[in-house]
Amino acid sequence: MWLDRFFEHQTRRAAQRTGRRSMLATLGKLMVGTVALPVLPFDRSAHAAGAHGGKAAGPQAKDETACDYWRYCAVDGFLCSCCGGSSTTCPPGTEPSRVSWVGTCHNPADGKDYMVSYNDCCGKTTCGRCECNTNERERPGYRLGVHNDVNWCMSNDSTMFHCTTSIILGVQE
Repeated sequence: MWLDRFFEHQTRRAAQRTGRRSMLATLGKLMVGTVALPVLPFDRSAHAAGAHGGKAAGPQAKDETACDYWRYCAVDGFLCSCCGGSSTTCPPGTEPSRVSWVGTCHNPADGKDYMVSYNDCCGKTTCGRCECNTNERERPGYRLGVHNDVNWCMSNDSTMFHCTTSIILGVQE
């Protein structure tokens, strides 16, 4: 009985000191904060380092189905080379996105830096094979041209993302 009286007394005291409006304002702030948190810039470098066992491994120049292939330095998605296409072509039944993001990747075979365009292939459901998320020199979401966490199929007729290609645009002289 004393426990019931204690909680009743505490509840009545809290109700006298606070109103519904302050509770609603607090809940509103909490909801807005929860929604805004994912758009804040955050550092994923620890995640990238963990993918290599804590040590930075250099890119390789041979296997187009591996995430550490040199052209995939800023890729985020499923590799088209594992999904019926190649690193530069979309699989049958898909079309390249009309918009894309770019990255500058270092080719270990010739020691040069290349500008690479990453185009999502759109029109089929997600491939689900060879997922890579390297994010080298990625910028926060307010710079869309260099940000890879966007559905780049948004400008196509079908907004379904399937896989990502990496097309060389030029070489740094």
